[in-house]
Amino acid sequence: MSNVDPSLLILLVLAGLGIISHNMTVTLAMLALLVIKITPLNQYFPVVEKYGMTIGILILTIGVMTPIATGRISGQEVLNSFLNWKSLLAIAIGIAVSWLGARGVSLMNNQPSTVAGLLVGTVIGVALFRGVPVGPLIAAGILSLLIGKS
Repeated sequence: MSNVDPSLLILLVLAGLGIISHNMTVTLAMLALLVIKITPLNQYFPVVEKYGMTIGILILTIGVMTPIATGRISGQEVLNSFLNWKSLLAIAIGIAVSWLGARGVSLMNNQPSTVAGLLVGTVIGVALFRGVPVGPLIAAGILSLLIGKS
């Protein structure tokens, strides 16, 4: 047991947490990382680490913008969003959250010791509270306000 890689155990525990909480996002993410780790695909971890967040944000942005692309949200509705107080508030919150996300990326790059806590907190939030795994960037942004950026 002493020669077992602790990161494998952590991934297994987190996958189990995903299964117990019926959260397929966490389960599949942890299982994918396990497969990469225990196969020759592990040579691609540096690529996943370097570009994974960018690819994830790209996919998330595509998902969020799809209703505009399909016409489910019309151009007129987008323009009307500048006339409704709820939509203006949504725009302001969107600006604030994207700013927090940028601070979060900076904090995660400058203080990598915070990453583990942010990731564990996000996985627990996703697995137990039906959250979505976009939390690390925003959480890091909030953390950067509390502890400083660098």
